[in-house]
Amino acid sequence: MKKFLYYILIFIIIIFILPTILTKKQRKIGTDVQEAVKSQEVSKTQDEEKQEIDLSSDKKIRLLHTATNEVEEVDLEQYICNVVSSEMPASYETEALKAQAVVARTYTLYKVKHPKHDNADICDSSTCCQAWLSKEDRMSKWEETEREKNWAKIEKCVADTKGKIITYNNEPINAFFHSNSGGTTETPNEVWGGENLPYLQVVQTSGEDGYKQFSSEVSFTFDELITKLKEKYGDISIDFSKNDDIKTLDYTQSGRVKTIKFGNHELSGVETRTILGLKSTNFEFYKNDNSITFIVKGYGHGVGMSQTGADSMAKDGSTFEDIIHHFYSNVEIKNL
Repeated sequence: MKKFLYYILIFIIIIFILPTILTKKQRKIGTDVQEAVKSQEVSKTQDEEKQEIDLSSDKKIRLLHTATNEVEEVDLEQYICNVVSSEMPASYETEALKAQAVVARTYTLYKVKHPKHDNADICDSSTCCQAWLSKEDRMSKWEETEREKNWAKIEKCVADTKGKIITYNNEPINAFFHSNSGGTTETPNEVWGGENLPYLQVVQTSGEDGYKQFSSEVSFTFDELITKLKEKYGDISIDFSKNDDIKTLDYTQSGRVKTIKFGNHELSGVETRTILGLKSTNFEFYKNDNSITFIVKGYGHGVGMSQTGADSMAKDGSTFEDIIHHFYSNVEIKNL
């Protein structure tokens, strides 16, 4: 009888009591898992908030001064004032200056995310990153009667666009800009090689011919030309009596020189511009009795926003948003 009661007790425990205990444990495990997931989500949100702070308009920029090799931490928006005042004439239209502010801010944050310098976000050299001058140095280059007015104008343009950047697929774009496109911009792959960027396409811009940067001429005697080319190609030989011994072989989509023949060498338009000190690769040439003259259109690499083009558009009533959407394809202007 006792043995029978013992079996009955075991049966009751298995059927009724054990499932209750296991259910409580499962609920406890489920609650623990939910808390862990919730904790991970909170942590992820905190990380996202940290990233947002890192790319906010209150960010500090580590600026490398190339002359001294010193790194200075500067406020982003103040830094943009210094860049705009260095890169674009204060006499340009307000909407053009606003566009320059947004472009410079975007370019800066692109550099922050894709650093070129080991110990800094960006440097103060226009040939490497962006031009930058201190307020004192910039103002000393203006006429005394114009200094305060110019600086106030630039500060307002930067303040009016505070935090605005240009994005493609929610990322800051590599916002190249230059002085004058000669009427047509260039794609980056034609200048630096590599793949093209979808937001940097060839676009037409009217009104640039009214600026001094639109055209220039450079002449060399045959001996001067040979001397310059021999600095890079010591074995170069040109028969100037032959009309086709200096000849443009092909052009880029924008109409700039892609490849040019100099005697026994073929050079890219970009390399020719560098060696001969031309203002752009959009050039033609003609020969005289003992010299050659290069007629150049535009000033700069031609990629991205043309500053004179931006000013011309602003004079015609375009806003800074219009200017940006003209020079950069399929982009959005967003706040940090």
